This record gives sequence, structure tokens and C-alpha cells, in this order.
Amino acid sequence: MPVKHMRIDNRLIHGQVTVAWVGAVGANHLIVANDEVAADEFQRVLLPQASRGVPTSVLSIADTVAHCTSPAADREQIMILAKFPSDALALVEGGIRPAEVNVGNQAPRPGSKFTMVTRSISVTAEDAKVYRQIAELVGHLRSQMMPTDKPDDFLRMMAKKKL
Repeated sequence: MPVKHMRIDNRLIHGQVTVAWVGAVGANHLIVANDEVAADEFQRVLLPQASRGVPTSVLSIADTVAHCTSPAADREQIMILAKFPSDALALVEGGIRPAEVNVGNQAPRPGSKFTMVTRSISVTAEDAKVYRQIAELVGHLRSQMMPTDKPDDFLRMMAKKKL
């Protein structure tokens, strides 16, 4: 599977991704995977411009699965940016098996009841269920803000917060 890294980060493309993560994982193709973002023409144009020259696709969940499981992707080193945990779960359920799955940032969503697991990761009860499903399917789930930071087991982090 050519997917080297999947980062769950509702900020999508930003400096941490383009400056640090792309190089650390050896990615030569970024894919932003979210149905709403893929349907938004403005974001489909803007996000690749923010990627600092890294080839970038903005795709629906179904199109991401189709691309990553196609023979054409075998020549790529892909990093997927899933906007929400539900996007990551749908990708994994679709057959994508990334080498790493990293919970990067999840800002609180307006109107939701959430717990802050870290300063930058909010988790709702529903999100916690989704994270557990992802970990069951891929065998791991970690949190690591920067590649130079020590990774931490995300399920353990949620358990400390009683999620």
C-alpha cells in the first residue's frame, strides 16, 4: 500500500504538514480526503496552492480509496490528510491500510460536547468510538504533533480522559 501516513487533522494543509511531515514520511503526493472539501471548488484550488509545491489532490472519500488502491498509486508515496475521524474510518473501511495513522489536530466543533485530550485535540463520545474502530482495523493509532515529538498511543490518551 502506497499510503505512508494518514493524519487526522481538521486544519488540513498547513506549515506542520508541508514543512515537517511531508519530508519526514517521504511523501511525494498529498491527498486531502473529505467529501465536503472535495465538493468545494474554492478549496480544491486553494489547498494545492498551500502545499508548497508538493503534488496535492483534493478528493472525496470514494475517489481517495479508488486512487490509493489503483495500480497507478504504486509509484507514489502518499500522505492522506483526513479532516475528521469519520473520514479516516471510511478510508480504512474502504481498504486503505496506511503504515501510520496519526491524530494531529481536532479543534472543537461548535455545539458539540467534547473533552480536550490534548491542547489541540478535542474528542466527542462519538469520535472516541470512531477512533477505537480505526485502531481495531489498522492495529494502531497514535498522536504526534510534529515528527520530532515522541509518538503516544492515542487510545491510552483517551482512556486517561475517561473516553
